[in-house]
Amino acid sequence: MGYKSIRTSDISGEVLADDKVITVVVRSEGKLFDAAAEELTGLKRLTNVVEVELRHADGTSEEFIVNKSDFDKVVTAEVLANADSIRGRRNGFTPKAP
Repeated sequence: MGYKSIRTSDISGEVLADDKVITVVVRSEGKLFDAAAEELTGLKRLTNVVEVELRHADGTSEEFIVNKSDFDKVVTAEVLANADSIRGRRNGFTPKAP
């Protein structure tokens, strides 16, 4: 005997074809749910914004979105060009062979 999985929208409850399912991740809430593209058309995208995470010395962190022009007033393009990537090694680091 086999089993068939049926995907449904968590917004409307409608059955969705596997190739039409969009998984929505709500980072600020630590939640995710499934929906169809048509159900998400009311979500207007913001442009010219920068997503920022502040990691404090006490181990806490906070995430927020700022207007790009406000960000550019504080953080120059040169600072970003010389900044480490969030993935991989820090700039200038070379592992030493044993």
